[in-house]
Amino acid sequence: MRAQVLTAAHRPLAMTELAPPKPAAGEVLIAVKACAVCRTDLHIVDGELAHPKLPLVPGHEIVGTVVEKGAEVDRHQLGDRVGVPWLGWTCGVCEYCRSGRENLCDRARFTGYQIDGGYAELTVADQRYCFPIPPSFDDVAAAPLLCAGLIGYRTLRLSGDGERIGIYGFGAAAHIVAQVARFQGRQVFAFTKRGDTAAQDFARGLGAVWAGGSDEMPPELLDAALIFAPVGALITAALKATRKGGTVVSGGIHMSDIPSFPYALLWEERVIRSVANLTRRDAEEFLALAPRAGIVTTTRPYPLAGANQALNDLRDGRLEGAAVLVP
Repeated sequence: MRAQVLTAAHRPLAMTELAPPKPAAGEVLIAVKACAVCRTDLHIVDGELAHPKLPLVPGHEIVGTVVEKGAEVDRHQLGDRVGVPWLGWTCGVCEYCRSGRENLCDRARFTGYQIDGGYAELTVADQRYCFPIPPSFDDVAAAPLLCAGLIGYRTLRLSGDGERIGIYGFGAAAHIVAQVARFQGRQVFAFTKRGDTAAQDFARGLGAVWAGGSDEMPPELLDAALIFAPVGALITAALKATRKGGTVVSGGIHMSDIPSFPYALLWEERVIRSVANLTRRDAEEFLALAPRAGIVTTTRPYPLAGANQALNDLRDGRLEGAAVLVP
């Protein structure tokens, strides 16, 4: 099979011919139909997530068809269309797994990081972490749901029930979660790089009641702020824009250092928290919600051979919505 392979950080991916993988017990072999490109992939390629399996096939927003089953597979049948997210395996026995917090599993393994992912024609996945894709989404449209959508949904859920929601960094995750928030009857305030009028117009087109630079104050204080851009200084900006008792949630797996800030910004029972990975509950809830909410993903397809170009476009801010590789 053809696959894009990372051999070392800071190097371009290399298109490589690999032997097709074989599913072990409890695993399925999937013919990849689409794989979205996530900022986490960029953090891996750029060496900001420092412990990937090497060589590595990246990619963890996978949509494909089950073409072979390993022993003891009972959740999926041949021909089923499934999605594979970032969380690819958990132990099931640690205190986190046993308490419904499998996203914090002590021995968790991640798709496209410790497990070869979807920048390929075929991939294998643990049957427990494969999810049916709603039929109303085609393969390309569905791919961003598997991380941008799931992490965005978890970030919004952990922010509480506030009405005024600020979103910092209006990329793939933000453009999906903004639609969820609007479906839930909330107001969305979008924060972009200073002067990025295209992203601000994009946000308004998705129902944002206000859009401006991340260095600006919104017209009303926020009940909660969701941060998707990997910029630590946005924590401070979001605290300034959040009302008493509000919550600031960082949805990224990597962020630059958070600068010091006066205690007064945190006082009055403001909360800062992070999101780590996702759970199967998140996937089941969100994938059921997405068609009801009328989620429309904005995508730009690339051929598998164009993976490096897709990563460069993401790095340089040339994307509206999500890049999706199509083998």
